[in-house]
Amino acid sequence: MNKLSHTDDEGRANMVDVGHKANQLRIAKAQGFISLQPETVRLVLENNMKKGDVLTVAQLAGIQAAKLTSSIIPLCHTLLITKVDVKLTVESRGISTFSEVHCIGQTGVEMEALTAVSASLLTVYDMCKAVDKTMEISNIKLISKTKTDIEK
Repeated sequence: MNKLSHTDDEGRANMVDVGHKANQLRIAKAQGFISLQPETVRLVLENNMKKGDVLTVAQLAGIQAAKLTSSIIPLCHTLLITKVDVKLTVESRGISTFSEVHCIGQTGVEMEALTAVSASLLTVYDMCKAVDKTMEISNIKLISKTKTDIEK
C-alpha cells in the first residue's frame, strides 16, 4: 500500500508541498442528486418556494463554495480558480447537480468540484425543507479530473 500523501513521517496531518510541481491546466467535474417529492419538484419548477428561486440560489452557492474550499477543507491549497460552472437539472424525482472547475496551478481541483456540488445540494435542501421531509442527498462523486501542460 502507498504511503498517505497528507501525513508526515510520524503519521500526523500535513499539507503537501506542491511547490516543485509545474503549473498545469487542471479541470475536475463532479455530480450529485437530491430526491424530492413530486409536489416539491412542481414548486421548484414554478418558482413558488417561499425562500425564493431555488435553482439560482443553489447555483450561486455551489460557485461560492468552490471558491472557498480551502477555507472549509483543512489541507486543501488555496487555488487560483479560473472557472466554476454549476448546473442544476430538475428531473421528475429530484434535482441533479453538475459542477466543472478549472484552475491553472500545481494541484488539482477535485475538492472544489465536489464542494460545489455538495453546497448546491445542501442549498436545495435548505430551501425546500419546510415542504419536503423526505429529501435525500446521494451519489455525490467525482466524474473526471484532467491536467494538461501549459505551453510556454
